[in-house]
Amino acid sequence: VQLQASGGGLVQAGGSLRLSCAASGRSVSSYVMGWFRQAPGKEREFVASIRWSSGSTYYADSVKGRFTISRDTAKNILYLQMNSLKPEDTAVYYCAAKVSSVILRLTSGSMDYWGKGTLVTVSS
Repeated sequence: VQLQASGGGLVQAGGSLRLSCAASGRSVSSYVMGWFRQAPGKEREFVASIRWSSGSTYYADSVKGRFTISRDTAKNILYLQMNSLKPEDTAVYYCAAKVSSVILRLTSGSMDYWGKGTLVTVSS
């Protein structure tokens, strides 16, 4: 599976951005897809995940209520709508895929495929 993330940019605190991740190469219908982020000098951390088949979602506490993960099953695109952005959301955001998973609380070490990151910068 190839994953291509896009949509990053510079935004002021309180603003919004929507990230996209196009999946190609094979069907992801049985996959769990997720977003991770890595801030400068910090480890990559889980942000949100979605079970492609059912649409069930899971969020990190730090983004719950502000970010929404979704997918377009017809276009094979994963989204991350980010609202009420804070400077601490500044990071490179990565989309990733796991072939199958019972749980939605993903870890970066368990993912099978990664896209290249897209930079999100939130200014104060």
